[in-house]
Amino acid sequence: MAQDGYEHPAIGDVTLPEVLHALSDPLRLHIVATLRAGGPRGWGAFDAQVAASTLSHHMKVLRMAGLVCNRRDGTRCLVSLRPEIETRFPGLLATVVALHQGPGTSQGAAAMPKA
Repeated sequence: MAQDGYEHPAIGDVTLPEVLHALSDPLRLHIVATLRAGGPRGWGAFDAQVAASTLSHHMKVLRMAGLVCNRRDGTRCLVSLRPEIETRFPGLLATVVALHQGPGTSQGAAAMPKA
């Protein structure tokens, strides 16, 4: 499935091992947690503290794992969680993000990994 020039896998082709692999990196998990808390945003809105090429790599891993979709908005690229992922793997993202944030952490406070 192509969306505005970006390749996105069909939801039926998304596998649990690929999703878990994508979520195994602290920065990618931070991105997913941030999207869950605040909805779609441009790449520059993530406090990633990495080079643009590194962020691009992580976004591609998330996209190819079926977790996010990208769309162009003028010169910006907006990223959002794919709503179908909840249907495919019910409760997975909520559980993983909650475990990532730890007890007593609010949903909106996605902890940024230390560099």
